[in-house]
Amino acid sequence: MPNNTLEARQGHCMGVSLQCFFLILILSLFLPLANAAHAQAPQPFTRQLVVDKALQLSQSPFIPSQKKVPDSLLKLDYDAWRDIRYIPEKALWRQEELPFQLQFFHPGMFYDQLVNINIVDNGVTTPLPFDTSAFDYGSNHTLPEQIPSDFGFAGFRVHGPINTPSYFDEIAVFLGASYFRAVAKGQVYGISARGLAIDTALPKGEEFPTFREFWIEKPARNSASLTIHALLDSQSLTGAYTFVIRGGKTTTMDVTSTLFLRVPVQKIGIGPLTSMFLFGENTSPRELDDFRPEVHDSDGLLIKNESGEWFWRPLTNPKALEVNIFKSDNVKGFGLLQRDHDFANYQDLEARSEKRPSLWVEPHGKWGRGHVELVSIPSEQEIHDNIVAYWVPEDTLALKTPQTYEYTLRWYAGRFTHPPLGYVLATRTGAAEGGGRRYIIDFSGKALSILTPPANVEGVITCGEGASVVEQHLEKNRYTGGWRLSFVVRSDKEPSAIERVLPTRQAPIDLRVFLRLDETTLTETWNYAYQP
Repeated sequence: MPNNTLEARQGHCMGVSLQCFFLILILSLFLPLANAAHAQAPQPFTRQLVVDKALQLSQSPFIPSQKKVPDSLLKLDYDAWRDIRYIPEKALWRQEELPFQLQFFHPGMFYDQLVNINIVDNGVTTPLPFDTSAFDYGSNHTLPEQIPSDFGFAGFRVHGPINTPSYFDEIAVFLGASYFRAVAKGQVYGISARGLAIDTALPKGEEFPTFREFWIEKPARNSASLTIHALLDSQSLTGAYTFVIRGGKTTTMDVTSTLFLRVPVQKIGIGPLTSMFLFGENTSPRELDDFRPEVHDSDGLLIKNESGEWFWRPLTNPKALEVNIFKSDNVKGFGLLQRDHDFANYQDLEARSEKRPSLWVEPHGKWGRGHVELVSIPSEQEIHDNIVAYWVPEDTLALKTPQTYEYTLRWYAGRFTHPPLGYVLATRTGAAEGGGRRYIIDFSGKALSILTPPANVEGVITCGEGASVVEQHLEKNRYTGGWRLSFVVRSDKEPSAIERVLPTRQAPIDLRVFLRLDETTLTETWNYAYQP
């Protein structure tokens, strides 16, 4: 009996040992797979993930993206690239009837940088794979066969019901380097914004950073905004960006940017805006032979200083590169505006310049000492953006110290952003009889429309050294309801006989004008450069 019990126990132990053996064998086979699955499991997403990526990236030398676009795509001309279209029915979130949809751009032509796109759903981020079946390649029948398996996108566009509740129009586009643009209700694309401007208009050349990866948060069914995060990278620095987009009569983007320097940078432009000005009502004489009275996406730079002064600079298309600096410590706002919304002043049924948006940058908090910089580049074609504006901090950013800037971008039509009383409606100029130049400035605004002669309204004109104002006349403009100021500026220096034959370009002379009633300032300050 004992022997039988011992044998039974031994048999039982052997059975247990065999079970343990098989259990250990199974675990040894599946634990590595479980650990690998755990390592590759989607990680919870917060903005800090992008900040950490930017910080880590900044601690090593810049490495261009290793993913390449096939030459067959880069050699496409504009029409061929435009023939590759994203299929609207494949738009992300279209079937879920969410308040926003996403469509994507195919790499090709000069869009040679591939960007990674991730979708954040319930706090978890998942990469969005490139899919050739989501594109209609048109006449480019052989291209899908040449797309690598690990391909990426060139950019994307955001759609939403900003014009009608039932139709999703484009609201914003992120495409090319760190460029992006948006529209409000009833508008067409015009001015663009950028993530950052680096060494713009310096002799050593400009550096163009790139958004190399995006994280787009899936909106709730009743959400009025779409949140997009982006990782910026360039030779000199990295950055983590967050955009909260709301489309409507005014489309807004709340922007948070955190920057990390790799190496010292000579000049950084915060909130950079890029637009086009070919000619306008202030272009005289006009050298381009064109049927249209005006061609521009923006017609002036507006700045609101810390003191509350509003400052307006009409745009020009110069003969040589011009860089204008406007001191703006703790700037309250700046923007490139399209104030003229009258079709009769453009006569372009295709471009619809009167529907182009203005773009206003509104800082959050105090940005410190610095200036707004306006760069004007000579141009003979409207396809080139030749106007750039941004804010430059006085102190250079420190290495190994993150710097965060927060601001709101407002894309709008009409006159959303104006001084409270009066603003410049139009600027015209031409040769004056007897020499010099005549300037005609029309001021408008509700307060000005109420004032009628004999109200003690006067024009205050400041002219820099080297020139004088020789005529001045202010009158009510019955056609606009505002006031018109006319004056002539002449150089104090008589040209020599040689200069009459071979005129030389002299330094421009600063002009400033505003209207006041007794001691009350009625308008923004108009600023221009008189060229003797």
